[in-house]
Amino acid sequence: MEGFVAKWYANLTRKSLDDFKTLARQVAEQLPPNADVVEVAPGPGYFAIELAKLGHYRITGLDISQTFVAIANRNAAQAHVQVDFQRGNAADMLFQSDSFDFLLCRAAFKNFAAPLGALREMHRVLKPGGRALIIDLRKDTSNESVAKAVDEMKLGAVNTFLTKGAFRFMLLKRAYTKSDFEDMISQTGFAQVEIRESHIGLEVLLTKSPICVS
Repeated sequence: MEGFVAKWYANLTRKSLDDFKTLARQVAEQLPPNADVVEVAPGPGYFAIELAKLGHYRITGLDISQTFVAIANRNAAQAHVQVDFQRGNAADMLFQSDSFDFLLCRAAFKNFAAPLGALREMHRVLKPGGRALIIDLRKDTSNESVAKAVDEMKLGAVNTFLTKGAFRFMLLKRAYTKSDFEDMISQTGFAQVEIRESHIGLEVLLTKSPICVS
């Protein structure tokens, strides 16, 4: 997303700020002190910024959209927190191997042009014993379930109509099933995999072996 579309998405997702705060608290409870954290495709940066408020972490955000990088850096400055938002490709991250304790990718994996490459890069940049969490839409969820979830967001008539259309005609077609993820992950070096299903989404928890060499 670039330009107007990215700005629209940033304004839309700001309405879910409480969800980002909740996720940040849940993640912070599991992080070691002074953890190195990367968010892949952070968009406007809401999660990373909320996490930065909760502890002394070194947090990086990597997004392919220059518009999102600019928005996220502006949001971080306004929040008076330090997060290094930078432009980059999820399938070719410009980070050293074994760099991060934790990686988050929320609501973006389905948009990656090279999903297997992105998973392999996630494995590479995590430290031994590091963990990744991918949160995304389930391809096999029903249109009715998606519509109900969007209604619960209370976005207003126009944004509700646009968001339902985006889910139905674009996002669901790009999404993956649990078995899709299992197949892709089997081609990476992750030592532990847990996939949790919700009514419209998936939480994919991945752990790199503590003695693994990238």
